[in-house]
Amino acid sequence: MSTGYSDLDALLPRLEAVPTLGSEALEAEAVALLGRKSGVLTAALKRLATLPIEERKPFGAAVNQLKARFETAFTDRREILEAERRRGEAAGLDLTMPGRARWVGAAHPVTQVVDEIVEIFRGIGFAVAVGPEVETDWYNFLALNFPPDHPAMDMHDTLYLDAPPVEGEPDGRLLLRTHTSPVQIRTMLESPPPVRVVIPGMVYRNDAFDASHSPAFSQIEGLAVDEGISFVDLKATLIHFARTFFSPTTKTRFRPSFFPFTEPSAEMDVECQLCHGSGCPACKGTGWMEILGCGMVHPTVLENCKLDAERYTGWAFGMGPHRIAMLRYRLPDIRLLLEGDMRFLDQVGRPGGAG
Repeated sequence: MSTGYSDLDALLPRLEAVPTLGSEALEAEAVALLGRKSGVLTAALKRLATLPIEERKPFGAAVNQLKARFETAFTDRREILEAERRRGEAAGLDLTMPGRARWVGAAHPVTQVVDEIVEIFRGIGFAVAVGPEVETDWYNFLALNFPPDHPAMDMHDTLYLDAPPVEGEPDGRLLLRTHTSPVQIRTMLESPPPVRVVIPGMVYRNDAFDASHSPAFSQIEGLAVDEGISFVDLKATLIHFARTFFSPTTKTRFRPSFFPFTEPSAEMDVECQLCHGSGCPACKGTGWMEILGCGMVHPTVLENCKLDAERYTGWAFGMGPHRIAMLRYRLPDIRLLLEGDMRFLDQVGRPGGAG
């Protein structure tokens, strides 16, 4: 509501702001407007003596009305602040203490790595496949061309379940899967080629829990099956992955290896992300770090999945996201990723975080 005087109307926004002021700002504003020595409205009343006689009465009335409105607003605000203070005391709160920062969660570093790897392969046409974590010997070993006497099938390597075997399979003993490769078998049995899938999931092995091993860890595999697929396609795909995930200048190399389910087989190394090839304790002075195993799908595996090995070829790879996360975040101990220490996870689990 206008007072009819421009200099008094200029004070109206300050009147409207009074209900938003805190204790200290409220008292400072009261002094600035109503103070006996230098208050703005006090000074306005002192001006009455300098005005013509006919202007003194209406101007004085306008100043006193505005002053009364300010006094009412200051009183109302003081009562509200006092009530809030009393409620705080009754609740046992000290409103003078600084506030505590609210902890906001983030995705686990390994989850972030898995999601990023999956997205890289999605970008070149791969779908995501998943499967059960409890498997049989046939899916976990025999269909993948493991011989029945392979050491990996012994109890000192594999965690078997105390449960009746599954009927109708060559060896139906139940176990916790030691790799995500059984999902490759299930995918090839259920889907005719062409097949292009990436397979993330947890796996279990009877390993000691130390700086570089864990009895439960995540794994991610890839499988491509079609007519005319070659080792050149495998190399090109994995080099694309490494340069997308690490950096465009990352160097890679492939070394001959052996896996029952691939032939030929290879280990893939990337240039050490800590020393960039110069040699350091992390890479044992070689300048290289192994990140995955790979190879062409063995013809026997294709035949076990009812596929014509003369017509179709394929390749597969497998890597451990925990190891990849250790490379990315420069971690010396895999247990840091598994112990659930929120102080550590808060550092590396956020964008830009590093170990």
